Amino acid sequence: MKNKLTILALGLAISVNAQWQQSIGSEGLDVQSVHTYNNFDFFGGASGAYRSLDESATYTFSNSGNDSNGPTRGFTNDGTYMYTCTSQGVFRSSDNGVTWVSKSNGLTQLLCHGIISSNGTLFLSTLSGVFKTTDQGDNWINAGMSGFDSRSICCVQDSILFVGTQGDGIYKSIDDGQNWAAVSAGVASTNFRAIQAKGTTVFAGGQNGTGVYRSLDYGATWTLLSSGIATSSYRAFASNNNLIVAGSTSQGVFYSLNNGDSWTQINQGLLDLNVFDLELNNNYIIAGTHSQGVFRFPLSELSTVGISELTLKSKKLLKVVDALGRGSALKPNTPQLYIYDDGSVEKKMIIN
Repeated sequence: MKNKLTILALGLAISVNAQWQQSIGSEGLDVQSVHTYNNFDFFGGASGAYRSLDESATYTFSNSGNDSNGPTRGFTNDGTYMYTCTSQGVFRSSDNGVTWVSKSNGLTQLLCHGIISSNGTLFLSTLSGVFKTTDQGDNWINAGMSGFDSRSICCVQDSILFVGTQGDGIYKSIDDGQNWAAVSAGVASTNFRAIQAKGTTVFAGGQNGTGVYRSLDYGATWTLLSSGIATSSYRAFASNNNLIVAGSTSQGVFYSLNNGDSWTQINQGLLDLNVFDLELNNNYIIAGTHSQGVFRFPLSELSTVGISELTLKSKKLLKVVDALGRGSALKPNTPQLYIYDDGSVEKKMIIN
């Protein structure tokens, strides 16, 4: 049973002794994408695709049939297949990343930067615009943004597409890419290498001198976030219902448990602060770095806002007990044990 000490001050928790662990088999590699699917973790980079069977503790090369000439920049899945986004187009796997086959028919631009799956359709952001397929990659067609260097893509509520560009800001489509509109009100950056949907909120990573932008109104307006998060260029996001994580190209990793209102930096043990991609599996934040491979950080070590029923993935507070194991209500200035449904126990004290 795992124990840790967490002291709560003014309603905010501070975790101790938490640090990143480097994934064996990724040391010294340029990592540009990370992904979780079917209890497997994947990363891609300058040398191709790699796979982990143990939640990113270790990785092995898994690039048979995938692009071997340039970097693997992205992954997605549709529940049946895995897909990579590379410098040589799209590749598909039917065996959880053991082997790959090229699926680029119809692509007039093979150099792509991002790929997502939404409601039976795959969307691909490329150097020359957006493409889509409705037959699992067998045939691709143009989906707008022709001539735009499209660097990142996400979908909100399976129907609203956002694309971040290099040099032209952010664009939105509400009709599967038939029409696009610029949505950059309140935005100083023109370059967006990462964009992420968390529920109905959209986060976008701007260029150096800006930082992380947030839109609460489907892109109509954007706000540059500043509470606890550094000014920098951002290339990576990951999220679940409770958590948003951002990766900077010079300041490492930040997380927020209140939808971006405030952030905490977590860099202890992270050997490269240039983070290119982030992902969440059941128990860890997974970070892909520019020069030192992949790292993982335990979700169980993240602070909690207040003491409530906040769940990180599947972890939920079951009960609070005193030092003798007796059920107890929350008591300020008193050490108590917090027992979770994953078997972990945390010793905490609320300072009033």
